[in-house]
Amino acid sequence: MSSQIPESPDLAHQKADNASLGELLGDVTRDLSTLMRQEVELAKAEAKQSATRAGKGGGMLAGAGVAGHFVLIFLSLALMFALGALMPLGWAAVIVAAIWGIIAAILASIGRKELKQIKGLPQTGETLSEIPPTLKPGEVNR
Repeated sequence: MSSQIPESPDLAHQKADNASLGELLGDVTRDLSTLMRQEVELAKAEAKQSATRAGKGGGMLAGAGVAGHFVLIFLSLALMFALGALMPLGWAAVIVAAIWGIIAAILASIGRKELKQIKGLPQTGETLSEIPPTLKPGEVNR
């Protein structure tokens, strides 16, 4: 790409007076094409940077999830051994497993309720229904 120095207003007026309409339209087309290519390159660079940051952030969240899982495992084991000091270790393990089963059931119930409340795309459906039939593809007015 060649960098062009912007013309002064006087030069631009002289060019407009002396150039044909075809030359002026050619210049506009070339300039728009250059502008569009530059915008596409900028968008690619921004998308790449955003994707890189999103990947790093997602990796960090995944690591945090794994670490949190280990915390829960070791806390569960600690609770099991603490209860094991009061009763047989097997029963302590069953109690800890039952606690986690109750937590899992509660979370599953709440999750199912949330999923049942999903309505799809209500705003989009509403705005699409407002489009006049003459503008909808595939429909013929009679």
